[in-house]
Amino acid sequence: MTSESDERWLEHALLLARRAQAEGEVPVGAVVVREGDILGEGWNRPVAQHDPTAHAEIVALRAAAASLGNYRLVGCDLYVTLEPCLMCAGAMIHARINRLVFGAFDPRAGAAGSIVDAFSLPQLNHRVRVCGGVRQAECGDLLRGFFRARR
Repeated sequence: MTSESDERWLEHALLLARRAQAEGEVPVGAVVVREGDILGEGWNRPVAQHDPTAHAEIVALRAAAASLGNYRLVGCDLYVTLEPCLMCAGAMIHARINRLVFGAFDPRAGAAGSIVDAFSLPQLNHRVRVCGGVRQAECGDLLRGFFRARR
């Protein structure tokens, strides 16, 4: 179930995704929010940082952890324009993210149900609530436009 605030935070993530696009990166943006306050934000930076882990979600999680002075992000929600990959899903679980809200589904690497659902593995000791498809068309159009322009 989505709310007006989910729409608003996804809009903020879209702004960050456009920043990634302007820098020549795949346009994905992410923001970590707790009680209506932004604790961390990020956009894809693997090319610029020469870092395969510099996905938007990881950048946002690192910023939020630094802001709190704690790697455990209890009570925080993460908003991202694209369904997270397995690496990012694992990081969210370890960080104890409360809720993940994402835009476009990723049929090639999505780990929130598209190819695997990392968040529903019964062996894990933390559950992240997941809501996908928020502003899906807008998020997907941004990605499709980026890749179309590169061909």
